[in-house]
This record gives sequence, C-alpha cells and structure tokens, in this order.
Amino acid sequence: MSPAVIDRARRGLLAGAGLGAFRWAAAAPAGRRLVCLSGAITEVAYALGAGPDLVGTDTTSTYPEAALKTPKVGYLRQLSAEGLLSLRPDRVLGTTEAGPATVLAQLREAGVLVELVQADHSWDEVRRKVELVGRASGREDQARALWTRLQAQWSTVQQEVARAQGQPRALFILSHGGAPQVAGRGTAADAVLRLAGARNVMDQFEGYRPLTAEAMASAAPEVLVTTTQGLEAQGGGPRFWQRPELALTPAARRQALVTLEASHLLGFGPRLPEAIAELARGLRSA
Repeated sequence: MSPAVIDRARRGLLAGAGLGAFRWAAAAPAGRRLVCLSGAITEVAYALGAGPDLVGTDTTSTYPEAALKTPKVGYLRQLSAEGLLSLRPDRVLGTTEAGPATVLAQLREAGVLVELVQADHSWDEVRRKVELVGRASGREDQARALWTRLQAQWSTVQQEVARAQGQPRALFILSHGGAPQVAGRGTAADAVLRLAGARNVMDQFEGYRPLTAEAMASAAPEVLVTTTQGLEAQGGGPRFWQRPELALTPAARRQALVTLEASHLLGFGPRLPEAIAELARGLRSA
C-alpha cells in the first residue's frame, strides 16, 4: 500500500469519527516511527537506543524518565484509533493486553503494522519483547547483545532464589484505585511471587478479587506485597495497616510488607531480574 493511500485511509478514519479537520502531529525525522503500547517494550526501546524512533507511548510507559516526555496515546487497554493515527506511526508495538481489538483492526486497515507479543508473564515474554523491538527498530545486533546480558542476570537471580530457605506464604494486594483487590492465578503478580520463590496464598482462583476479611483470615499470609503507588493510594504504611481486613493475618502482626514500583515489579521488561532479586530478598527479610 502506497504512502498516499495509507494517508487517505488514516484521514478517512478520522473524518468518520468527526475529526475531518484533524491537525497531524509534527513530523519526526526521516526513519522509523514507532508507538509502544507497553511500559516494558518502551524500556526495551530505550535500552536498544531506539528512543529517537518513538513518536508515542502509552501511559504505562514511565521509565526511563525520557519516556515521560513522549506523546501519550492513553492507557493500553483503552486506546483510540484517532489518537494513535494522529502520530502517523509506521509500526505499533505492544502485547496481547492492548486493545480494544476494534481499534487495533482500524490501525491495520489504515496500513499501520501492528505487532503484539503474547503476554503470559514468563521470562520468555521478556525475550520476545527484546526481539520484537530489535527487529522493528533495525537494531537486531543490539537486541542480541541485550538479551545475552539479561540472560546472565536471570541465571544469577534464579540461583539466588534456589538457594533461599523456605517458601514464604505471600499475598499481593492491588490498590491503585478503588477498593483493594488480591491477585490470584494468571496475573503478573502471581507470576512474580512464584518467580521469587514464594507461595501465593490466593491460588484458588484466577484474576483479581476484592480483599475481604474472611479471605485474609483463611489465607493467613506471612507477608504482603504491593506497589509503591498502591501504598500511596492507601495513605501510606500506617494507614495501610489500619485496614480491618488485614488485622487477623500473621503479616499484620509482624508488619511484614514489601513494596516495589509497579512497572518495575509487574512490567516483565528488562529490569525483571533486578525486580525478582529485590522481591525475593524482601520476602525473606520482611
């Protein structure tokens, strides 16, 4: 499809949305124009030196600091075709968590190449992200070198976790907004707990469920894990421990809490080895 045809298709989509007079974003220098719909993929792009190729990122792309200065296209699960197409990307890179599907279909119809990595909360997911960005940015050699370094770090962390004594009974609380929820199977939180050598005491269900006193008392976690953003949303440490749902847990009696920044802990990007090492140490010293 020629650039002229692609441009007409993009403008047609915008006109159909009532934005016929839409003003295009200023053009970036000649070369690749990438949009990243994942904080981890954005991190990889900067690690490979592809930061100048980014014409937009989603709101989970907060690291490194330079990512905060990129145009934002919204939350990765609540995208709009108009905002994305206004950046005139050549490629949109993300994970299977991005959506809605109708928006991704609109991008493809407009001639934009959309490439998604399967999000399964595994170490191999990190490899797929590195390979995707390396290929999309024309930095395959840098991607291979980065993966070699990351694999060495991961092997060291795995050995450290394997040497650790015991399997802490842990529970992850998600509380970025609204009522706190606990993480069950199939979540990024469940995966990082297991990778750090802990047992997720909420492994009887999938996804997230509301935090209740009954569930907490029966689960009896020895240590709680949350994000720094979640702790701030709850009013800080003292306010966090005042929640009545936590009162009967061994974790509350010991004030055992581990916090890490959300994208660092749950992003499954190039900082995952560091995050798992930090979490594993925190679980055993809390």
